[in-house]
Amino acid sequence: MKRPIIAGNWKMNNTKEQTKRLIEELKPLVKDAACEVVVCVPFTSLETARKAARGSNIQLGAQNVHWAEKGAFTGEISAAMLAELKVKYVIVGHSERRQYFGETDQTVNLRTKAALKAGLKVILCVGETLEEREAGKTNEVVTRQTIEGLKDISRQEIKSIVIAYEPVWAIGTGRTATAEDANETIKVIRKAVRKLYGRATASSIRIQYGGSMNAKNASELMAMPQIDGGLIGGASLKAEDFAKVVNF
Repeated sequence: MKRPIIAGNWKMNNTKEQTKRLIEELKPLVKDAACEVVVCVPFTSLETARKAARGSNIQLGAQNVHWAEKGAFTGEISAAMLAELKVKYVIVGHSERRQYFGETDQTVNLRTKAALKAGLKVILCVGETLEEREAGKTNEVVTRQTIEGLKDISRQEIKSIVIAYEPVWAIGTGRTATAEDANETIKVIRKAVRKLYGRATASSIRIQYGGSMNAKNASELMAMPQIDGGLIGGASLKAEDFAKVVNF
């Protein structure tokens, strides 16, 4: 049986002191979690988060990674730099990166391959905009993003990938896809994986829902057969709220 994975995406929030305090609050609340627990913190807080989480079941994640090993890429962070900090997971292709920072399916694929090469696990994000949804293109968009994001990824490497379905229109808006809609779209994503790697891989890969999952709706969403976890934004910034999602 697949082990669910709940990952908190803190986005551009929390200083080092706030990071330490939040993780210390979180540790006793999630210590008996049946799922894998990850916190994806800002680059400046990675070392603090690693030390604060030491000895607990909380895994460390980053929010982005560059595709190059090194070079003239001012402001960017390489996979080797993350690996050195004992980062386990990295989010790639988040809708905010696509929306505000020019991320494309091609750069998502490059970042994914760089992260895997360095031994990191990847949370690969896919999802449609409101305009695409209203135009009936949801299935087309998530299928394309999944196939392009996984281009040239081996059958062995995909074991280190989690896919997160995060409809752009539901990120930070308080709007959420119904549990049934999320389940159906994740089924489409799984079908795209099956097309590339076969039925066994499609069944075993973990696919999260990432559109405003919170303490109130986590149980309903996690009860869906296709949903293997959540990528949590706002609700991950308060220990009690995040713990309720983790302990769904």
